Amino acid sequence: MAQLIVIVAMFVLLWLLFIRPQRQRVQAQQQLVSGIEVGDEILTVGGIYGRVLELRDEDELILEIAPGTQVRAARRAVAAVLPEDDEPQELENTRETEPNEEIRS
Repeated sequence: MAQLIVIVAMFVLLWLLFIRPQRQRVQAQQQLVSGIEVGDEILTVGGIYGRVLELRDEDELILEIAPGTQVRAARRAVAAVLPEDDEPQELENTRETEPNEEIRS
C-alpha cells in the first residue's frame, strides 16, 4: 500500500512540475496568437521585428519588416506583440574619436 501512495505522489508531483506549467504556456501562446491584429508590431521567434499587414487563413500573416519589404510568416512563429512605444531604436553614433584619428598611449 505504501508503494502505491509513493507512485501516486510521484505522478502528482510530475504533473505539478511539468505538465501543468506547460499547459499554461501553451494556453498563453494561443491567446497571444489569437489576439494578433493588423497593425500590431510583433517579434518573431527568429528575432525579426515587423508590422502585421494582413492576416491570412488561420495560420499565416504578412509582415512588413522594412519599408517595401514583406514576408509571410506562420502565426505560431510570433514570440511577442510589442507595445506601441517599444519600437527598435536606431543606435546613435557615440564614438568619441574621429575615424582617422590615431589613438596614442
